[in-house]
Amino acid sequence: MADMFLDPIMEKLISAGFRYLKDQVRWQTGMKEELDKLQEILPHIQAVVRFASSQEQITDQNPALNKWLWQLRDAIDDADDVLDELEYMELEKQVTKTKKLRRARSIVKYMKKRLDKIVKRALKIDPTLKRLEEAVQNLHKVSTTGVDTFLHLLKHAKKELQKQQLELHGARETGSLPKNDLIGRGKEMELVMEWLRNPSNEHRATDLYRNISLLCIVGHAGMGKTTLLQHVYKDQITKEFDLKMWVCVSNNFDVKKVIADMFEYLKNERPRLETLGALQRRLEEEVMSKKFLLVLDDIWEEDEEKDKSKWEDVLAPLASGGFGSKILVTTRTDSVALMFAKVLKKKKEIVKLEGLEEDECLQLLNSHAFAGVENPSDDDHENLRVIARDIVKKLSRSPLAAKVIGGVLNDNLDERHWRTVLESNLLDQNSIHSILRLSYIVLPNHLRNCFAFCCMFPQDHVFDKDDLVRMWIALGFIQPSQGMIMEDIGRRNFDILIKKALFDKVGDDYKMHDLIHESASKFFTHECGKLVDGEKSSLEISETIRHLSVPTINLDILRMIGKFKHLHSLFLFYEDSNHDLCSLLSEIFKASRSLRLLYICDYKLEMIPEEIGKLIHIRYFKIVGHNLTMLPRSLSNLYHLQSIIYFGPHNGADFLPSDINNLSNLRYVKLPMESISSICGIGKLKYLTELYIFVFRDVSGYRIGELENMNDLCKLGINCLENVKDAEEARSAKLYAKRRLTYLSLGWKNTDLWNINLYEKVLDNLWPSNCLRDLSIEGYMGARSAIWMNNVNLISNLEKINLTNCLEWETLPPFGQLPFLKSLTLWHMPKVKWLQSKYNGNDKNRTFPLLEVLHIWGLEALEDWFEAGVAAEDGCFFPCLIKLKLNLCPKLKELPSLPSKLKRLTIRSTGWKTLNFCSNSNPIPLETLSVISCPNITFIPLADEIARLAALRVLSIRDCPNLISLGRYREVETTNNCHLMLSDLMISDPLVLLMEPLRSIASLKELITIAGNDEVVSFPNAEPSSLPGMPSRVERALSRGWRFRWTEDYLYSSYLHFYQRGLGPTIEWMENSFFL
Repeated sequence: MADMFLDPIMEKLISAGFRYLKDQVRWQTGMKEELDKLQEILPHIQAVVRFASSQEQITDQNPALNKWLWQLRDAIDDADDVLDELEYMELEKQVTKTKKLRRARSIVKYMKKRLDKIVKRALKIDPTLKRLEEAVQNLHKVSTTGVDTFLHLLKHAKKELQKQQLELHGARETGSLPKNDLIGRGKEMELVMEWLRNPSNEHRATDLYRNISLLCIVGHAGMGKTTLLQHVYKDQITKEFDLKMWVCVSNNFDVKKVIADMFEYLKNERPRLETLGALQRRLEEEVMSKKFLLVLDDIWEEDEEKDKSKWEDVLAPLASGGFGSKILVTTRTDSVALMFAKVLKKKKEIVKLEGLEEDECLQLLNSHAFAGVENPSDDDHENLRVIARDIVKKLSRSPLAAKVIGGVLNDNLDERHWRTVLESNLLDQNSIHSILRLSYIVLPNHLRNCFAFCCMFPQDHVFDKDDLVRMWIALGFIQPSQGMIMEDIGRRNFDILIKKALFDKVGDDYKMHDLIHESASKFFTHECGKLVDGEKSSLEISETIRHLSVPTINLDILRMIGKFKHLHSLFLFYEDSNHDLCSLLSEIFKASRSLRLLYICDYKLEMIPEEIGKLIHIRYFKIVGHNLTMLPRSLSNLYHLQSIIYFGPHNGADFLPSDINNLSNLRYVKLPMESISSICGIGKLKYLTELYIFVFRDVSGYRIGELENMNDLCKLGINCLENVKDAEEARSAKLYAKRRLTYLSLGWKNTDLWNINLYEKVLDNLWPSNCLRDLSIEGYMGARSAIWMNNVNLISNLEKINLTNCLEWETLPPFGQLPFLKSLTLWHMPKVKWLQSKYNGNDKNRTFPLLEVLHIWGLEALEDWFEAGVAAEDGCFFPCLIKLKLNLCPKLKELPSLPSKLKRLTIRSTGWKTLNFCSNSNPIPLETLSVISCPNITFIPLADEIARLAALRVLSIRDCPNLISLGRYREVETTNNCHLMLSDLMISDPLVLLMEPLRSIASLKELITIAGNDEVVSFPNAEPSSLPGMPSRVERALSRGWRFRWTEDYLYSSYLHFYQRGLGPTIEWMENSFFL
């Protein structure tokens, strides 16, 4: 608890006191005695605090010790504030040193007063320091009275501390994160899969939810409900659904939020704040007649009747879904499953998850405990496996407990460590919370502080790794280390917490399991708190808390914030506020002087009061809103600020304070592009790690030389390079000196052709260090590549390249030789003739060895893939290519053969005449094929390769007027009855449907037709239409279960094509039964 902050702060305090003594003779005698005494007893303080911090259960049993630790923590934080204020004054002095002498003298006078205050604190005039000294003396006396048990525990605590330090600095790097295997749930998995295969559990034509089936997964916390459905959700069987949605509901159930989450999952964008009715209509339109799979994860019960009404509002839009739609629910209680069954008017169907069998639990624990161990079954680990069997007997058959304790065991594959876990009294308590406590009790203190802070966030919060690390840095949890920047140390800490199973990686996101969150929130209740309107617990929050969340607009609740005197982080959420909170914020800022982190979410807030300038200790400031007119001018006086983040629009030239460049400690700025580009003299912010937009201007404070000393930059974007005067000015940016730069974007605008030579020299002198991974160049008008781009050694680490609107560029650099290149985009480069040219006589190489994505658009002169004489080793062109898009390349020849791993191919407006599949007998992994507006193409050998095209699901053939064949079945394919298994087919010419293999297509969920002529083609032997005017080809398709959809652009013309010729039904019938 106090251990994390004790050493650096106490040592800084003593050091500052001794420095001051040199110039203050009148205080030397008394103060030196006190400082000497404080320095002498410091090791005793350290020993006691470290002991208490490493044995949290002892503090539970000793309230007096716990109370004293918090008094010590308060005193430490007070000392930290004093030291921080001294540093603030030094920073202020640096900013004002060029001002008038009178002002400088007043600053010195002010500093002297503050130093006098520091001396008074050291001389026990400050009651906080006096209490600290008295408490230390008392504990020192207790520790030397011969209490054998205490001394024994203290010695053990020191050994454990040394062991933990060794583990931290010598952490094994050979292992990887445990595999996300599903252990012990095979039977339940098969039950859910079988349920998904069935079209419906009950089909009643009159019910509102007749097209939807419901299944609930019920089990206690930590039984693996979410894990089970994660494996189901990613299974191949779910690809049969048109739409898939995953919404985590948890205990913060809000109707509009759940609907918005569904919409965001479908559209990858969140709807703006809207009424419930508007949200319902938008979701209804999205799912209309489409077969969907919806997972509602972690549903709690509060009030059955209220919950039932709210869920009726959530589920109402889904009634429009197509037949076969499914809803999967996870919950802890049968009552929630029954409530959902009532809402949907279904029989209650549940899969109950009980605890694992002991051998399954052991298998799960071992998979985490021995993660990263090459041969866990070796005799070397036999004793550990015996201990593991005994540990499993104490885990209450809980999968989560097995996973978490496995992570604790993995920390040290030492028999003594494992026996310590086995003999822990926490394991003897029949409580999952007691078991989970072990996972953070054994954490080193610096990691425990990082983890404890995460309890501030609500359940199911999606953690942004980089943003969380910035918060940790602001709160002092990350200390600088030689050779590593704090951001890298923080990321390493986060990875350790993942390894210990305290966080789960879900896709690209990170979440804390709700049971771990619940357990840890209770454990760290003196550290983190939440003020919630109407909750009794808000009145019982300990005044010791350092981190506070306030998701309410109740003014009485908000005024309670001032009583927490040592608050270090504050989160304020006012999304639906109608109050003017500006004056209240002023009160909060005046009362919360120790804040290091401030987060405000208020979409209606127009102004932040200038009193924020009183928060001189603040490091991290984040605001989310739409109506903010400007940031407060006093913001530029917060010299400790490291991160400023604003999510909202740019509202005018005066949005930022003009002297924002005073904030020399800024490491991260997230602002609207216009705001960042308006900062004059941004070079003063030399610790910035990201600068996505630097707009170069030939004006003092905006020239490219501002970048010279910004050597911590990891990401940099430079625009308006046409304003650079000469090569020397370009060189002044010193990009080559930025050893951490991994992303670089260079842009030209309004370029003139007579300056081509200048543009080439400018690019030559903007060479980055070879750590660059992502390069983007736009608007460059040079005819050649930069010199540094032709040297493979200088760009060898590039993984992604994007070249756009480079109209004069003729010969590309040797991108094909880059060993790590994964993505290449070339857009509107009309003079490039080859993708790969000959370099340095190397005419035989493994071309583009790791390239996975290739997009080419608007390369009108591109004739061939490789210059004559370039050959690939073993004929292997693009051996790893997965996605290829070609557009507006009319001269480009076909590839000799399509890449062997290609899954998605789109060719549009190219000169290709056919597709050349690999000639071997291996399966073709192609999943999506689009051939659009290719007038030269006459032949696509689909039927020829039908047996190898089992993966093909999406096929689009449009505007290819000379296409005459899709190939011919071979005799073996005819004998084996091979057919395409498409889910989506898009065509513009109905005649294509008569070509094999489309003529004999086996299955199809959706057909988009774009009518382009007057003919309606029928399938052979088509049955007479049962609907008046229905085209026989459509009727036959419908009879085979196909679903038709018209694209928006062609909806009206398609209707005219059928209806005006007397072939189609009414608009009403089409809307209700035909269009999806």
